[in-house]
Amino acid sequence: MRVKYESAPGGYWYGGWPAWGHGYPLAESNLMKIMNEVSFLGPHTDEINTLTFDDPGIGKYPVAYVIEVDWWAMTDREAEAMRAYIQKGGFVIVDDFKPRRFRGGFGGGPGGYGYGTGWEVFEANMKRVMPTAKFMDMDLAHPIFHSFFEIKSLDIPQAYVAGQAIFRGIFEDNDPSKRLQMIVNYNTDVSQFWEWSGLGLRPIDDTNEAYKLGVNYLMYGMTH
Repeated sequence: MRVKYESAPGGYWYGGWPAWGHGYPLAESNLMKIMNEVSFLGPHTDEINTLTFDDPGIGKYPVAYVIEVDWWAMTDREAEAMRAYIQKGGFVIVDDFKPRRFRGGFGGGPGGYGYGTGWEVFEANMKRVMPTAKFMDMDLAHPIFHSFFEIKSLDIPQAYVAGQAIFRGIFEDNDPSKRLQMIVNYNTDVSQFWEWSGLGLRPIDDTNEAYKLGVNYLMYGMTH
């Protein structure tokens, strides 16, 4: 289930799309096809649901996927609902999230690339959601990277983002030995590989690694 939200000013920089909708629904549709290949989950591959965190129906979904969170104009009601979702056992995947810098070379605004507002805006919003929660850097020792496929490196290939991908998490009671409640793919866009996988724009091996992460995230979220 993809989370939708009201984009902050400037958040419609890519072709007039709201920030939450980049790659929708193709990225998830392709990932669900992979899930059908490797499991008996039986997910929908054509109809991908979108809900806000304050939608009462969100409790039906154990895993929530949200992107471009630096453009999220989070309301108090969404913050409260997101906190309740996580505390009840929901698992949140944050993706397509980059530092504050120029994205690409085509200029900001509709049809081009623009500036992200970076980590600080998202972290401030999360303080509204879970005031005592702390983000912690993650490494390969965590079970999420072994929940189905064996992820052997976090040096994840990049579709178009420069630099090293960073993986951070929020844990129950800020205890890394307890349940991982949220994983953040920072300075990367893992789902771009899912979206482009049928277009031949990126190497198959790199795309496979991105799919492995997606499958592991879902497996972990549904079993913890």
